[in-house]
Formats: sequence, structure tokens, C-alpha cells
Amino acid sequence: MIKKSVLKSFGQYNVPKMALALLVALIVGIVIYCVYRRFYTGVVYSRSFAVTLVGMCVLTCMVTLAISTNIVISLGMVGALSIVRYRTAVKDPMDLLYLFWAITSGIAAGAGMYVLVIVAGLVMIGMLALFYSRQDKGRVYIAVIHYVGDVVGDEITRAFGRTEFFVKSKTMRGERTEMAVEVFCDDKDMTFTERVRAIEGVEDVTLIQYNGEYHG
Repeated sequence: MIKKSVLKSFGQYNVPKMALALLVALIVGIVIYCVYRRFYTGVVYSRSFAVTLVGMCVLTCMVTLAISTNIVISLGMVGALSIVRYRTAVKDPMDLLYLFWAITSGIAAGAGMYVLVIVAGLVMIGMLALFYSRQDKGRVYIAVIHYVGDVVGDEITRAFGRTEFFVKSKTMRGERTEMAVEVFCDDKDMTFTERVRAIEGVEDVTLIQYNGEYHG
């Protein structure tokens, strides 16, 4: 009786259900793609990784459907996946979140838990919008300033005014000094660069956008 019930549960093919599950997985993957593109804060946007998220969602849904409909494939899939090792380096920790979101959404869609997929997606989007709302108002920059003289450094710090800044490092080579300053400001409020450049003794000012993360 147990054998017949197990084989019966694995032997049912429901083509409309499979098509619906794959369609839902595709839509969710596209939503994850758009969310990743909207909230990406790195230096270089990787379109190939974003497309991988869509494919990952659809493929995990396909694997779940295959496992749930065929006992032979399910046992073989367990053995095959146990020996596969993925060694692709993920530089940004947030990329792991998007990968896990795509995989779990594909599994849930393959299992027919469409409400869970939608609710979890809304929760994830709300969480990302909440934690990234501060970055929409301003950005972090690294200002590299080369100047000559000891008094010029104090004048530079006064030139920032009310702009939030932190001196990260100072490198002194003879009479020349290199100062690295972390600055948090709005994209339209760059007047401090003109004030710093106007100081006598300042040779050059380099402003670099910085996302606050170090990636090895």
C-alpha cells in the first residue's frame, strides 16, 4: 500500500500546473532582476549576474517540478547535486541574498506555494527599500587632496563647512601631503570642492564615489 501510494504521488503529470509554476517563476525572476538593478550600489553593474538571477529562479522551479513528479529523477538529482560544487566567487555579500532569494522563490513556485512567493517577495522589497532609503538622499565619496604646507590642512577641514566628513588618512612625503577624506553629501551639493580647490597650497582634488564596502 505504501509503495503504491508513493508511486502514485510521483507519477502524476499536470501540464497546466507545470506551465503555471514556470510562468510564476519567470515573473518572480524578472521582479528580482528589476529590484537588483534598482538597489544596486556597487561600482560596476553586472548585467550577466542580474540575468543569472532570472535563470536561477526558473531552473530551480524546473528541478522542483522534476523531483515532485518522478521518483527516479528525484533520487538521481539528490546524488547529482551532492557532488556538484559551485566555486564562483561572490564579491558583494548582498549578491548572496539575491541568489538565495531567486533559488527559494523557484523552489516555492515549483511546489505550488504561489502566495508564499508573493508575500516573501513583498517583504524583501519592503526591507530593501527601508534600508536603502538613506542612500537615495545622499552618496559617500572619497576626496583625495594633495597640498603643500602644514597650515593648509586646517584650512581644508574648515572649507568643508557643514558637510559631514571624516579624515581617513594622511600621507606626508616631504613638504607634500596627501589627505583622504570620506564625505557624505547630496549629488547636487558639491560646493565644498570649489572651496577646497581655492585654498592656496592645494595642488589638486580628486573625488571618487564610494559605496562603503571593501571587496577583495
